Amino acid sequence: MAVTRWRPSRPGARTAPQFSNAWQVMEHPPLPIASDHAGLALKLAIRAALEAEGHAIQDLGTHGPESVDYPDYAHSVCELVASGKSPFGILVCGSGIGMAIAANRHPAIRAAVLHDSTEARLTRAHNNANVACFGARTIGVETALDALRAFLATPYEGGRHDRRLAKLNPPGAQPPA
Repeated sequence: MAVTRWRPSRPGARTAPQFSNAWQVMEHPPLPIASDHAGLALKLAIRAALEAEGHAIQDLGTHGPESVDYPDYAHSVCELVASGKSPFGILVCGSGIGMAIAANRHPAIRAAVLHDSTEARLTRAHNNANVACFGARTIGVETALDALRAFLATPYEGGRHDRRLAKLNPPGAQPPA
């Protein structure tokens, strides 16, 4: 995925990268996204923004306001990411915490609840996170979109972080790609 460079809007300031069409140009599979009932509105806003930028999206539900169990939706996204069918996934629930806990049950997943673009950049650069989780009750649409832009645009730094990530894997488990 192409990296969008940060452009200062004024000395010392940073602006969030925009979604790029690299997802389509590089012929990546659709980006999986899912939510529970509490995260439905934010999921739909994120999906619309990604689609407006030309990204292919695979919406794995939920599709209505009826109460559902968030682990079911987290597992469906994580199965695609863990299998290598998609490099990233997006999950939304009320706080983001439940989705992150469910997602991190998968050995090949590194999910993080994101509150801003700084956390998004750091979790990608230092932790090689592959699932972004958002809390619809704790974050606004624009802040979530800024964080997601940063998440998708930031490469993993590797180096000293590889040693630390290796310590997260259970004994005998293969490290995530």
